[in-house]
Amino acid sequence: MMRRRAFISLVAASLVGPLRVAVAQQAQSARIGWLTIEPVPERLDAFGQGLRELGYVEQRNLAIEERYAHGQAENFANLAAELVQLKLDALVSIGSAATRAAQHATATLPIVFVVGDPVAAGFVASLARPGGNLTGLAIIASELNGKRVELLKEAAPRMTRLAVLRDVAAAAPTSQATWQATWQAIDAAAKKRAIRLMPALDVQGPDQLDAAFAAAVKEHVDGLLVGSTPLFGAWRQQIVALAAKNRLAAIYEARGFVEAGGLMSYGPDIAAVFRRAATYIDKVLKGAKPSDLPVERPTKVELVINLNTAKVLGLTIPQSLLLRADEVIQ
Repeated sequence: MMRRRAFISLVAASLVGPLRVAVAQQAQSARIGWLTIEPVPERLDAFGQGLRELGYVEQRNLAIEERYAHGQAENFANLAAELVQLKLDALVSIGSAATRAAQHATATLPIVFVVGDPVAAGFVASLARPGGNLTGLAIIASELNGKRVELLKEAAPRMTRLAVLRDVAAAAPTSQATWQATWQAIDAAAKKRAIRLMPALDVQGPDQLDAAFAAAVKEHVDGLLVGSTPLFGAWRQQIVALAAKNRLAAIYEARGFVEAGGLMSYGPDIAAVFRRAATYIDKVLKGAKPSDLPVERPTKVELVINLNTAKVLGLTIPQSLLLRADEVIQ
């Protein structure tokens, strides 16, 4: 009887042992910084979901310190310095301006970025070998711009004049050569379809959007290309409303604009990008060096179409285009 009890005790101990280790590992706390231009709740939600799937839960073993520049890129330097002083375990920076400030604030704290082209911006030496204390995800979308022009022309076959709504703050850290390459790709796709590419509509704040759209209307623009910068993401309701008010067929880089009433989008699954950013945080928390973690590019590109908006604009979306869509909002 004593031997049986001893055996049971031994088995119980062997089962509890690993459980205690698992609980101890789960209880390890992480303090993460979050730096971007404006709050875009679904991006933080997707990041939080990714962390929860990896065992990190706020108010249990995770704290996220959020800092926002509220449309003023010049605030990033102080915000980044403030975050570094908090003795974080890692920092997430969204957008080139935020990432530049974080890079200048620390050379040791692991930084996981979500930006357009980190190589062109000088954040990493290469996608395969980042070097330094930065790595993350590159939403390099320049090669998709030609496809966006093609898709928009299919949806709005009468389009003859196309403009690009450009976030000046997001474009500033990008090299002139990169912008020229992007512009040339859009122009080539437009010319191929007998579309005239008009001068870019540059904006630095939401108060400039009305004037930008007024300028587009004055130039008889009937098609619009809109990026997915952090600022544009925060202003998307206003951008979508202005596009509808001025009866402009617009294509966006992110589905959030279409869910808000935009006509169509073609670009990376942004929610998946931010869930993936959580895996980078998990890796650096477990000891991986950012310099050893290759920068990833999104593997999934999605086409989303809003039929309600098409109807309001008087557009009949071809069945061939609808069949290629990942989602059609009725």
